[in-house]
Amino acid sequence: MVDPVKPRLGGFPERSVGQAVRNGSSTLASSKTSLREYGLHSGDHMSREEFHRIYEAMPEDFKAELIGGIVYVASPLKIRHGNNHAPLSTVFYAYEDSTKGVEMGDNVTVILGNDAEAQPDLYLRVLPEFGGQSETSAKDYIEGAPVLVAEIALSSHSIDLHSKRLDYARHGVLEYLVFDLQQKRLRWFDLKKNRELEIDEDGICRVRTFPGLWIHEAALLKHNHKRLMRTLKKGLASDEHSAFVTRLKNATTKTRKRGK
Repeated sequence: MVDPVKPRLGGFPERSVGQAVRNGSSTLASSKTSLREYGLHSGDHMSREEFHRIYEAMPEDFKAELIGGIVYVASPLKIRHGNNHAPLSTVFYAYEDSTKGVEMGDNVTVILGNDAEAQPDLYLRVLPEFGGQSETSAKDYIEGAPVLVAEIALSSHSIDLHSKRLDYARHGVLEYLVFDLQQKRLRWFDLKKNRELEIDEDGICRVRTFPGLWIHEAALLKHNHKRLMRTLKKGLASDEHSAFVTRLKNATTKTRKRGK
């Protein structure tokens, strides 16, 4: 979740943070303390490389994202955000546990491109060794777009539904879920086709990129764990999920053969 502020230019008066970070001989470039003093501020414009270098110098509890070359600093999380994050995270974890080759993550840094470094609330991806479209960097970040990203939208509502949605689509995220706490609904987007999808008449969101990931919207809103898990269990028992598991297994076999 990030602060919904208007982007601004010139976050650092008298000296360009980009120029300072790129200048390998400068005190700023060599000092973690100096980088932290410059800091990151919502509205600053910079490259992904510049952003990442400063971000790594910031305190552990600091969170910011780079969306379309613009910095967005996260606001403190409210209880309502955390309470609604947990049920969706539980569904993602249960799906991962039943689908070998799929990985879920919670607030992991995702390097999308030269002007984008996100930290989505949740993601699901196919692991590289199973034919996935993203990689794992040497520093244990994700490089490239996960297949599915989910955001819990409260104070970050406008950013999640606009700037982030467009940036995720531009960099190759295929499907996007926004748990919209203001409108009390689960929003579902096919980013490849640039359209919002309608949840089925029975109230279930049947995610397309991960067959068998069935999410009951009303149960999610009401924190009805039993119904959420019962719905997911039906999805995991479907022919579509079984076929997906087989495809993943075949993909990893091909990957092993190519590596020999």
